[in-house]
Amino acid sequence: MTGRDYIDSYYRDSKVDLAPFPQVPEEVDCDVVVIGGGLAGLTATRELLKLGKTVVLLEENRIGWGASGRNGGFVSDGYAEGLAGLEARLGFDKALSLFKLSQEGTNYVRSTIRELNAPGVDIEEGWLRVLRHSDAAGLEARIDRLNIRYRTHYSFWSAEKVREVLATRRYFQGMDDPRAFHIQPLNYALALARDIKERGGQIYEGSKARQLSKDAGHWRVDVESGAKVRAGTVLLCGSAYMQDLYPRLERAVLPVTTYVITSGPMVNRLAQAIRYRGCIGDTRRAGDYYRVVDGGKRLLWGGRITTRRSEPRQLAQMLKRDILSIYPQLGDFTVSHAWAGLMGYCVHKMPILRELEPGIWAATATGGHGLNATASIGIAAAEGISGLSDRYRMFEPFKARWGGGPVGRFGTQFAYWGLQAMDWWEERGI
Repeated sequence: MTGRDYIDSYYRDSKVDLAPFPQVPEEVDCDVVVIGGGLAGLTATRELLKLGKTVVLLEENRIGWGASGRNGGFVSDGYAEGLAGLEARLGFDKALSLFKLSQEGTNYVRSTIRELNAPGVDIEEGWLRVLRHSDAAGLEARIDRLNIRYRTHYSFWSAEKVREVLATRRYFQGMDDPRAFHIQPLNYALALARDIKERGGQIYEGSKARQLSKDAGHWRVDVESGAKVRAGTVLLCGSAYMQDLYPRLERAVLPVTTYVITSGPMVNRLAQAIRYRGCIGDTRRAGDYYRVVDGGKRLLWGGRITTRRSEPRQLAQMLKRDILSIYPQLGDFTVSHAWAGLMGYCVHKMPILRELEPGIWAATATGGHGLNATASIGIAAAEGISGLSDRYRMFEPFKARWGGGPVGRFGTQFAYWGLQAMDWWEERGI
């Protein structure tokens, strides 16, 4: 196999063993070729196999090599675009349908892990979202509205209750989500790949798709190695890593980088500072997200976003300072791993799921949504390609719209800095 191996990360060092998949042979025929071996592509491949399709999955590097194997590992209902925004744009009924599909995605991840008895993918329950400024009445009102209108089961936590489990004065009230959980995402991707192989699916690593063309009524994918794959349908799931293959889609997906570190073992200090074992994130517009991993021994912390593709030279120290601004009692802890992940976002803050032209589908841009969206759009894409349902049409309002290219990336970066400034203004004097 050619292509790049996994980057140095906590997930790589805690991943389960799975033999690499081969490169694609010279010529292959199938019903559907899926391009991109992340969680959306893996889910769609698995579901297409269940529906009787022959499927080839092409991955440029390794399964889960990109954002799917580098993210925070959070699984929860909803999208990066909040329900209030969806409701304002689409109306309540359509927003509710999209929310229910996201819940299906959350359920799918949980049930698939259990069905496959996926090794190294231990589920840790709950997600506590905390305020960095006091707004008890506002948060309670939002929670009540969501619980009534969307039949959610969020709980309001007072500042005192939050501080019982998170030993910091920087946090105030919180919202607890009992349906959310966190996992080791790379091991989940590998479990899906193993199941696909057992179901007869064909996975090829080190197989970069270079060109799409029509060939006697079928689509032909030319691979960098010189191999060719012919299929009736192509499903594009490459997100921000896909380049020079289908420009119309690539121009719509903004590459946004986020950063993650894990600490060295510090059991006692962590236990004194963080006594919540689910996901934790603040509700700032540009917030931090983190969780305790490795059986309570280490802290995995993600935060900050940028549109630059290169990794900051002082990444570990940068995030370490962020952590110590919240939990100074952790002291001068060691950083065992520091890495960056390139996520695919759209200006409308929703995934892209649609048939772009006859036989060319996209299920992509799941950055910022949590892992539920990879499952939701993978399921709906498989159903749409197979003619089983038209649920993919729920995403029709969210087109593959040009993201502005370099200007769009600069705009996104300036917008992020603006969000940071708004967060600072709300938290001033605390």
